[in-house]
Amino acid sequence: MLVFPCAKINLGLNVVRLRTDGYRDIESVLVPIPLCDALEAVVDPSLEAGQVAVTRSGRPVPGDAGDDLVARAYRLVHARHPLPGLQVHLHKAIPIGAGLGGGSSDGAHMLQLLDRLFDLGLAPAVLHELAAQLGSDPPFFLQRGPCLAEGRGERLTPLPLALDGLWLVLVDPGIHVSTAEVYARTRPSGASVDLPAILRDPVGTWQGRLLNGMEEAVFTLHPAIGRIKRALLGAGAAYASMSGSGSSVFGLFTEQPRFAPLTFGAPHWTLPLGAGQEA
Repeated sequence: MLVFPCAKINLGLNVVRLRTDGYRDIESVLVPIPLCDALEAVVDPSLEAGQVAVTRSGRPVPGDAGDDLVARAYRLVHARHPLPGLQVHLHKAIPIGAGLGGGSSDGAHMLQLLDRLFDLGLAPAVLHELAAQLGSDPPFFLQRGPCLAEGRGERLTPLPLALDGLWLVLVDPGIHVSTAEVYARTRPSGASVDLPAILRDPVGTWQGRLLNGMEEAVFTLHPAIGRIKRALLGAGAAYASMSGSGSSVFGLFTEQPRFAPLTFGAPHWTLPLGAGQEA
């Protein structure tokens, strides 16, 4: 079976407060985008039940493939429903550690793949519980459209956000940003922001209102990332922002833009947004 785990962008990211468990309460609107990995799994009779062999291609991924979220998702499901041995191949196209949720998406899609491949009939609540054990972001990738994420990011409310007709320009600076360091350097706002209300207004009104509270810390550490955001706005983006804790930066355009390959000094994609981004 073959599935295509998608990336996401954040429209706004408000770090509200530090929690007693060491995490932070956040508010953000997560939007799936048409940039995908490829994940394939086949039963391998030469492997014992409960064994998964993961190979990877495409973008290099740090760490042992046997310890990534795809393998962990297999083991979580196997603990509930014994599974046969499986050969899994992951082709990475989504940039690693760029605030796009690629690893989380791979793990969540592995859960769904196993459910369908073996006709397990896992209830949505069970899938959500398993995804939450993989991290804060995986539950979002079980959804079909934009969601308001609250709490650690695991509390999700679908939003009727239509982005039809907009074009996304996504820039990958290729800079490693430490999520832990960025969170440590980001001062909580201490106040909630009504992100859905802002998003109900035209996209041209979002800049300066729909804020990513982590940008200040990241732009201080890595000024090149801030320069990319300014370049997108200078090129006519109706709205531009860093996604998540970075390092990727995106711009939303009302008309299809055309740029030379290294206009922003880094690789970029120009992607149409449409029905797939409507809840």
